[in-house]
Amino acid sequence: MSSTHLALHDPEGRLDTDVPLDRELHKALVKAVLGWTGDPALPPADLQQIALLLTGTARAVAADVRRAADLLPEDHAARALADVVLEEADRRLSAPAEGTARCAQDRARLVRALYECLDRLVAVAPQAAMAS
Repeated sequence: MSSTHLALHDPEGRLDTDVPLDRELHKALVKAVLGWTGDPALPPADLQQIALLLTGTARAVAADVRRAADLLPEDHAARALADVVLEEADRRLSAPAEGTARCAQDRARLVRALYECLDRLVAVAPQAAMAS
């Protein structure tokens, strides 16, 4: 029996910190997915692949947000907002990705919210850009 899952061996945690995301590609995907009105007429397998890509992106951006927020004082307003966004991201990402347009759009909205949060953190603490 063959597996359709790929396990990445990353003992040094470099995928989480050293490999930059292609933000423009992800922004374009988010825009396209959020632009769907009605049924996008894609097979469920394609919708699931889109949702999985956006899930991976959301997890990676959430890690960037965590690192950037950790550079701010505990009582900083931007850090408090980041904590709320991260809690919501954790909650939403705990549900498995589905092969539906609704799931793909939910993940796209999450990626957009995480990038917006990261941008706010970088705006108040430019050293956070080095952490992301």
